[in-house]
Amino acid sequence: MNKKYLKNTLYAVLLLAAFTVVHYSCQDSKNLTTGDEAAKVYVPPGTYDDFYLFTSGGFSGQVGVYGLPSGRLFRVIPVFSQDPEKAWGYSEESKPMLMTTHGFIPWDDAHHPELSQTDGVADGRWLFINGNNTPRIARMDLSTFTTAEIIEIPNSAGNHGSPFLTENTEYVVASTRFSVPIPNKDVPIKSYKENFKGTISFVKVAKDGAMDIAFQILVPGFDYDLSHSGKGPSHDWAFFTSYNTEQANTLLEVNASQHDKDFIAAINWKKAEEYAAKGKAKTVSADYFINRYDEKKHMGVSNKKTSVKVLLPEECPGMIYYLPTPKSPHGVDVNPTGEYIVAGGKLSSTITAHSFEKMLKAIENKEFEKTIDGIPVIKYESVVAGEVQNPGLGPLHTEFDDKGYAYTSNFISSEIVKWKVGTWEVVDRIPTYYSIGHLCIPGGDTKKPWGKYVVALNKITKDRYLPTGPELTQSAQLIDISGDKMKLLLDFPTIGEPHYAQAIPADIIMKNSKKIYKIEENQHPYGIKAEKDARVVRNGNEVHVYMSTIRTHFAPDNIEGIKVGDVVYFHVTNLEQDWDIPHGFAVKGAPNSELLILPGATETLKWEPKAEGIYPFYCTDFCSALHQEMQGYLRVSPKGSNVKLSFGTGK
Repeated sequence: MNKKYLKNTLYAVLLLAAFTVVHYSCQDSKNLTTGDEAAKVYVPPGTYDDFYLFTSGGFSGQVGVYGLPSGRLFRVIPVFSQDPEKAWGYSEESKPMLMTTHGFIPWDDAHHPELSQTDGVADGRWLFINGNNTPRIARMDLSTFTTAEIIEIPNSAGNHGSPFLTENTEYVVASTRFSVPIPNKDVPIKSYKENFKGTISFVKVAKDGAMDIAFQILVPGFDYDLSHSGKGPSHDWAFFTSYNTEQANTLLEVNASQHDKDFIAAINWKKAEEYAAKGKAKTVSADYFINRYDEKKHMGVSNKKTSVKVLLPEECPGMIYYLPTPKSPHGVDVNPTGEYIVAGGKLSSTITAHSFEKMLKAIENKEFEKTIDGIPVIKYESVVAGEVQNPGLGPLHTEFDDKGYAYTSNFISSEIVKWKVGTWEVVDRIPTYYSIGHLCIPGGDTKKPWGKYVVALNKITKDRYLPTGPELTQSAQLIDISGDKMKLLLDFPTIGEPHYAQAIPADIIMKNSKKIYKIEENQHPYGIKAEKDARVVRNGNEVHVYMSTIRTHFAPDNIEGIKVGDVVYFHVTNLEQDWDIPHGFAVKGAPNSELLILPGATETLKWEPKAEGIYPFYCTDFCSALHQEMQGYLRVSPKGSNVKLSFGTGK
């Protein structure tokens, strides 16, 4: 049997054994509290949390919004998945937001929320998140906490290393996890090394937030995992981890763990911009959708693009370099000064920190060990700044506080380790329950960490909560980092699988929060400005109901003359101009969700009656003391009947 195979199998067994010891020892010592934690997380009624926390919903395809330190869930923002509570993906206005080249895809695997930045500091304008499965990037507007745009990423498979930002939100970047033939085609899987490639995409963000693909870089067929961009002196660079430099296509748990070092890809995006501007990029046919929500018209619009610009490293010297990094690196993180590039080698016994300054000198002196597809590989000893010894088992992700310390999550040993940037000395560690993945410090990946807390995002909960059958809630843990020693304050459940999270002081977002949509600015083609404009219009077998809703009735609330076989569109406008007064709308037997119509907005429900009879409709969102009275009736007559179209409120 292959010696390397035995070596890696033995290593895996040892890691599993270590995990078992630490895992169950954590169970025995799960109550490491002293009693004053409740006061530190208590937010009295009527007062606000200090921070917003945005968590990925993982396989739910959504984003969770929590308060810190309370851990209270405020909202679930629907992004890639249908949400009947808000009619996302059900209303006619929101369906275009989920269009892709694969058709209407009402689900995705959302991993990495990322707050927009100005000068390397989170500014609270937008939140971006990736769709990992059907490669997409979404942008949420944090004045409304709604999804404003979703762009598809072509020439990509497994959009995991995404959507990490350059420090003025010039670009969101995306690397492909799974390499595939580009353009995709029918080839033997065994031809991986010959035919499979990866891409790294730079998505330009306009001043109003609108996204489009500026260029892609074609890279060797490794698995590209995560990313962070530089800051300060390293502003012009973005860094991406990669594993499977062996280019294996089967049993990656062994075959992609042969090399002692894999790579961080360091990309000079300013130079890439210059090459693209000079015409070095090749125009390649590639279909993708850009879906934008028009806030004035209250509807999504899909636009299909058919080509992208692709840069080849061998034709663009100085654009990209590889930094050797042990072993199967997962996260890559840049400290607040922009000098150190820290990698979490999940199979490494140390944490590696590279020096940006040393990297530039090595490039200048051509201290390369080899070249791969036109990409120089810098010598490890020429770029490494230091190694953190004994950091725990399975280091994954690192974030930074405002005092010069770094905090790294360890999946296998289920702990967070705190170490000093520059001396690489471990100064503290705390257990988590269990199997931590990402971690989050408010502002911890920016030039200005706010510190105070670290949030552990855990994959397994075991005995931490009341049991709920075979599947338990996943969780976050709030840990105080204001003192020399970390201290656990709170556990709280999370939606979906919490891969990553970002936090920001509440007052940055609160001051820009929208309360209503002004009715006079409503440009929806089927919207109305007043109840007197309510009406029903037939066009062949299409019937359009221009409906208003206000406390506490619909207009019209009686409709006759609808026939079996008609396609009925209820265009419901909420005439309220008062904060936090949405109305709902549902009709009996509709195969989609209710509508939730916010003050001043218009939403549309499509309904095709299949049988004659009387169908009630009603408000689904409690709005007043007479909420139960907000109802109406719709009469459906046989196909071909001569019942006259009529409507009204009985006035």
